[in-house]
Amino acid sequence: MKILVPVKRVIDYNVKPRVKMDGTGVDLTNVKMSMNPFDEIAVEEAIRLREKGAASEIVVVSVGPQKAQDTLRTALAMGADRAILILSEQEVEPLGVAKLLKAVMDEEQPGIVLLGKQAIDDDSNQTGQMLAALSGRPQGTFASKVEVKGDKVEVTREVDGGLETVSLTLPAIVTTDLRLNEPRYASLPNIMKAKTKPMATKSPADYGVDIAPRLTILKVEEPAKRQAGVKLGSVDELVAKIKDLGVVA
Repeated sequence: MKILVPVKRVIDYNVKPRVKMDGTGVDLTNVKMSMNPFDEIAVEEAIRLREKGAASEIVVVSVGPQKAQDTLRTALAMGADRAILILSEQEVEPLGVAKLLKAVMDEEQPGIVLLGKQAIDDDSNQTGQMLAALSGRPQGTFASKVEVKGDKVEVTREVDGGLETVSLTLPAIVTTDLRLNEPRYASLPNIMKAKTKPMATKSPADYGVDIAPRLTILKVEEPAKRQAGVKLGSVDELVAKIKDLGVVA
């Protein structure tokens, strides 16, 4: 079975984002970039499934600029077999990404598409669900455990009330949550091997997909700074303070 793992190049999670002076977006100048943490978990899970004998090949794919090659090389160093880069210098919305991934699915015919539940830059949490809808494949989102059993995959999902286990007929779409695994570090020999692993470069036009934006960002601004707290001596003082603020009559 082949596993397809989409990965995204995002601002490193240790970096505090800065908003551009004109409020048109996030300033990426001289900012450290890395693989989206949820996608890193997806790559790790794909490798573990291969180690268990449930998969034979892992293909990673990314939609982004030329520099996204570094993200794909990281996935290859972790253990993926080959990579596909779909070049786009403009930001691609989740629906556009899902359409491109659907085209890649049609070409690669994977048994499982394993991707992060969301990217930490836009937090959209939409691509996996959109991909399942476009492809007509069953989906298991927010996975904290994944087990392949014959022609099915059992996915334990994290839901508001606890855990839910669903059985999906392959091929299927699975999105990963934080508690699924702890990604491995790539060893130096594997980093060197990754430089020679195959990486195909495509364009959205190669797949016949229109990635023109459908949304317009009006303004980006930092969250308002929280005001300092106030320590009160009694419940009566608390009630009086609340009334002063006009929270209650």
